[in-house]
Amino acid sequence: MSLDRLNDKQRQAAMHIEGPLLILAGAGSGKTSTMTERIAYMIDQGISPYNILAVTFTNKAAKEMKNRVEDLVGYIDDMWIMTFHSMCLRILRYHCELIGYKSNFVIYDGTDQKTLVKNILKENNINEKEFNPAYILSIISNYKEKSMGAEEYKRHVEENYKTKIIYGVFKAYDETLKKNNAMDFDDLLLNTVKLFEADEATLLKYQNRFRYIMVDEYQDTNHIQYKLIKMLADAHHNLCVVGDDDQCIYQWRGADIRNILDFEKDFPETKVVKLEQNYRSVGNILAAAHSVIENNKGRKGKKLWTNKEDGEKIKYYRADTEKDEARFVAQEIVLKKNKDRKYSDFAILYRTNAQSRHFEEALTRRDIPYRVLSGLRYYDRKEIKDVMAYMRLVVNPYDDLSLKRVINEPKRGMGDKSVAKVEAFAKVRGESLLQALSNDEVLDTLPNKAYQGVKAMVDCINNCRSEKDNLRVSDIYDQLLVHTGYMKALEDANTVEAEGRIENLMEFKSVIYDYEEQARENNEEPTIEGFMEKVTLMAEVDNHDETQDAVVLMTMHSAKGLEFPVVFLPGLEDGLFPGHKAFDSPSGMEEERRLCYVGMTRAKEILILTSASMRTLYGRTDYTRESQFLREVDKHLLDGDAVYERKGYDDHLGVDTGLFDGFRDPAPAKPYDTLRYAKAATKANASLVDDGFDIGDKLKHPKFGEGLLIEQDAKTMSVMFDSVGMKKLAKGFVKLTKI
Repeated sequence: MSLDRLNDKQRQAAMHIEGPLLILAGAGSGKTSTMTERIAYMIDQGISPYNILAVTFTNKAAKEMKNRVEDLVGYIDDMWIMTFHSMCLRILRYHCELIGYKSNFVIYDGTDQKTLVKNILKENNINEKEFNPAYILSIISNYKEKSMGAEEYKRHVEENYKTKIIYGVFKAYDETLKKNNAMDFDDLLLNTVKLFEADEATLLKYQNRFRYIMVDEYQDTNHIQYKLIKMLADAHHNLCVVGDDDQCIYQWRGADIRNILDFEKDFPETKVVKLEQNYRSVGNILAAAHSVIENNKGRKGKKLWTNKEDGEKIKYYRADTEKDEARFVAQEIVLKKNKDRKYSDFAILYRTNAQSRHFEEALTRRDIPYRVLSGLRYYDRKEIKDVMAYMRLVVNPYDDLSLKRVINEPKRGMGDKSVAKVEAFAKVRGESLLQALSNDEVLDTLPNKAYQGVKAMVDCINNCRSEKDNLRVSDIYDQLLVHTGYMKALEDANTVEAEGRIENLMEFKSVIYDYEEQARENNEEPTIEGFMEKVTLMAEVDNHDETQDAVVLMTMHSAKGLEFPVVFLPGLEDGLFPGHKAFDSPSGMEEERRLCYVGMTRAKEILILTSASMRTLYGRTDYTRESQFLREVDKHLLDGDAVYERKGYDDHLGVDTGLFDGFRDPAPAKPYDTLRYAKAATKANASLVDDGFDIGDKLKHPKFGEGLLIEQDAKTMSVMFDSVGMKKLAKGFVKLTKI
């Protein structure tokens, strides 16, 4: 078989069959071609497909690899090319009786797992609000990924009330799974390891079958996956792992970069082949990406190169604000589109989903088609639609559709039967659902579990409705987030997904502040009705079909494995990218730097970097400092705005060198924690008690300005304002300060 399609290094990797092999495959270096040609070469050399195992991370990658191998060697029925989970499932179907399961065991998905944990909490009278099922499941999964169960959890944590409860739920969860002849996805891997540990004959059978093993994306393996592969390869050592330590960006979900960095310690006879020729990007992009990633200490030494021309320099634009940044990006797309490019040539890759909003709006204003990959458009996200439903009910109490959307968001124990009962009451009375639930007689018919939550929600909506003329739109938003329990439910979930939802909710405050500011600039009264109209029109803009020619928006995490002719990396500011958490640990900063490297190497021809000197994020405006990663890019490769450098500060050491260049640092050296500030401000604004005021006091109102307290009782205050005259205000709804 000819390997002429491969370069020298790829050919070396493809022809090394016996013994351990580490292929360090840089971004765009032809990794998939090398793997498929290697498998075809092995078969051509007389190795039976039956003895080859190729493991990938996704079904899509496995299918693509199998198709490409079959294009080279013809149909291969008895070779295993599959994901870790598929491989373990197949092994367990044959041998699970050896570890106490029946072969017809079922697999519980995320919904089943959550239901099971909820049932355990209910049976043991444990408050679900105090011990969130999603949080408990994240702990269980984390321990199973490390080959540990409930007993190991108990030994590893400090014993207190909380850990005792979690241990009890963890233990009951595993016992119930076993009793139900069921496994979750983590169990598929963990039980396969247990099977091999419990029965040496079974392990030996698969070691002898899989004499040649290949693992793709090895830098993304976790502890249990590493252990599983090591057990299978221990007999013959014909293990080939392919990966790039510079692209390990999933440590937050269990990936352990030590697996690839320490591979040669596990297999001292390892041959290392570095695929450094890049077929994707022009020279300047590769050089710029390398000037950033070489600052990581925990990496294998390699440097990508290309036969392509150097190409354009990397363009950098320092915007005034995030709106200016989005305007610049949209303008650049228009200019470059006019030079015979398609919209689909452009990608905007951001660090957090909350950044997408301004780009969506800027593209919409210029009629540029776009689509958001691996996620929803900003206004299509569940949490945004939920809070908009709450706000619609403040405007329109007859909106039954909105009420049915949020009556159990967050969970309040309102099942379909309870909702149907309320609908029947409302129909008889000729009222909307909100009106019916505002009646104590109807509320009293609800199950005990639902009563308190539904009453708090209804009271909050009604209070906001009655006071909406006295409140800013942002005040109403804070009240709804806090007093409906929506924010608390997300905080209690304590998951990566929930944190992302909170970020989006806080960014929605920026949308409200923008509206309030624009209305005042136009001498208009900002109202919740006006805001809902504006957002609804924005949200209704058509999302373009995937097959259409459209600009792509996505997070850098989602972009791994993709490539685009023109890439924008916005938000290069300390605290945003790298994120504020990265400053807490060297390993966190190195992972963020790898993410930057991944983002930069998605670009084939043109790379444009941007930042904003002042950014409003999550409702708070801050001056920013340009990203540490920007300061690491080789300045000879940059074109456009200059990156500000402090002569008196060493970024790597984090110390002042004693030199001074005459300029003050534009932002604090420590990254700001805007999200935490925004959450605290939201809660504070929704938990106000107007006590301690006396008649005759001069007060300041956030909407009406200064006024004089004329009279008050337990629930209301009458204030004569200079701007609008007499207003009667409900106590506890807006922050009044005594002048």
